Amino acid sequence: MRHRGRAGRAAAPGPRNGHALSSANSSRPAGVLAGLTLAAIGVVYGDIGTSPLYALKEVFADGRVPLTPDNVLGVLSLVFWALTLVVSLKYVTLILRADNHGEGGLVALLALASQAVKAYPALRARLLLLGIFGTAIFFGDGVITPAISVLSAVEGLEVAAPALHAWVLPLTLAVLTALFAAQRFGTAAVGRLFGPVTLGWFAVLALLGATQVAAHPAVLAALSPHHALGFAAAQPGVAFLALGAIVLCVTGAEALYADLGHFGRRPIRLAWFAVVMPSLVLNYFGQGALLLRQPEAVRNPFYEMAPGWALFPLIVLATAATVIASQALITAAFSVSKQVSQLGYLPRLRVVHTSVRDTGQIYVPVVNWALYAGVVFAVVMFGSSGALASAYGIAVTLDMTITTLMTFFVIRHAWRLPLALCLAATGGFLLVDLAFLSANALKLLEGGWFPLLIGGAMFTLMTTWQQGRRLMGERLRDEAIALPEFLDSVFLAPPHRVPGTAVFLSAEAGITPFALLHNLKHNRVLHEQNLFVTVQHHERPWIGFERRVETVALGRGCWQLTLHFGFKNDPDVPEALALLAGRGIVLDPMQTSYFLSRDIVVPATRGVLAPWREKLFAALHRNAASAADFLRLPANRVVELGTQVSL
Repeated sequence: MRHRGRAGRAAAPGPRNGHALSSANSSRPAGVLAGLTLAAIGVVYGDIGTSPLYALKEVFADGRVPLTPDNVLGVLSLVFWALTLVVSLKYVTLILRADNHGEGGLVALLALASQAVKAYPALRARLLLLGIFGTAIFFGDGVITPAISVLSAVEGLEVAAPALHAWVLPLTLAVLTALFAAQRFGTAAVGRLFGPVTLGWFAVLALLGATQVAAHPAVLAALSPHHALGFAAAQPGVAFLALGAIVLCVTGAEALYADLGHFGRRPIRLAWFAVVMPSLVLNYFGQGALLLRQPEAVRNPFYEMAPGWALFPLIVLATAATVIASQALITAAFSVSKQVSQLGYLPRLRVVHTSVRDTGQIYVPVVNWALYAGVVFAVVMFGSSGALASAYGIAVTLDMTITTLMTFFVIRHAWRLPLALCLAATGGFLLVDLAFLSANALKLLEGGWFPLLIGGAMFTLMTTWQQGRRLMGERLRDEAIALPEFLDSVFLAPPHRVPGTAVFLSAEAGITPFALLHNLKHNRVLHEQNLFVTVQHHERPWIGFERRVETVALGRGCWQLTLHFGFKNDPDVPEALALLAGRGIVLDPMQTSYFLSRDIVVPATRGVLAPWREKLFAALHRNAASAADFLRLPANRVVELGTQVSL
């Protein structure tokens, strides 16, 4: 998702089947704006708000960046200008403007960029692969975020009571286990606490930092960029190494864009400039001031800022904040998985709606437990937030770089801005992204391989599914019979007509569903009313009811229907068919049967896909969620007929 491209977040309601309400340019009453801003603080900024727990500590942790006064000021200056350039200018100023019908996030940006360059098929194919790779990397990043966040919070026990060191890992695993186990119950109840708790967290960040800055105000000199430039000029190698940890200060910035559809631009911007950025800057500068006075505090400068009596309450609050940040990422993983599935890059997934009121709150069991297994493995294998930090940055910087590249194609081809302006708008940000990415590439063997391994596995799975579906579609089309011609031949000697409506689901409009062929062969009857339905998912987030159903009359009680859904809509076939009232098609739910063709994939090793990928696709297809459940068909009205497809 810190996602890099999150599309859905915890406790952030969104429209189910209508259009998203983009509030980017709309005026709101002050009370509504304040409520949305508070909610944005909890949902949008949980990730970046927990970075002070470990970011500055990791800069000086291994000694590769010597802890000297000049280096401290140089690092603080780099932190401040990273927050300014990457978050304030890149995300808040530029990328928040690139909304896809009111929605943001890497999936929405991918759809927007691919539509912008649809006149260039080769470029579009490459952008799709790049975007899908970024989405795959998100899952690797998504494993590390809960692990490093919760672990860094619980590590405060080592400062409060060093004898409790042995309890850090068990307590971390216990918190994470409870978090993932609770997902099936939804977040509606605790979601209301996200904003107030996170606001309290930012208040504590600011208070801790301000106390230290007041004791050593000279640290504020680091606001000047000359300290960053001087640090880089005097010690270019050391400054380059420092970038690998400084990037941890901006992890979670992508959530600004991902939650655009839930909150709108104004609340997100107001929360950043009024609360989040001042609190973060104060806390980082407070840690720097402490290091200038007490270099030995480098072992954990965040917790060392707190007085002894406040350590245990601070650990509890930090753990709550990291749980909220992790919850937002887990919810994002559910949403992204659902959206990518509907775009055709993952098999159908079992999706459970956990809230009647907020239909954007979903639970995807297979994604939840796969993430949990990865998080537990990461915590046990790496053992500390410091070790996890080495694995963290490369996934973050890859997604940031991909976001910048796709933004260029959006503003160039969708907005049609001059080339020079597009290069100027994104070129500087790309240089910053590449600098961070290069610095983190040095950590590839220290742990950076871990999110890349997960991302590579997901990318292989996603592209295998997409290519396998394309091949399966080609095989089915090769064997298909055109629907109008088939109906003409059937009605030359019409079969017996029975009362009711038959709904035949077909992957492609205009071809005869295999379920119809089997039904005529075995039952030798045809219903009085026959609807041939094709479900299409589009590269836009929402499609409203007014554009949901497209009808073509085929005569003799037969219609070809195409149902249109955006990648954030919930595909609900009965609900969509209910919209036919008044169009000459009357449906009685108790007299309607749904006929599905269950395709059984048989690897044929024809050389188009590698044999192992054919077997992988067959296994994915076999274990995909039921099409009837995915399309919300009534279980007691579904008839499935098997068809064998050879790749």
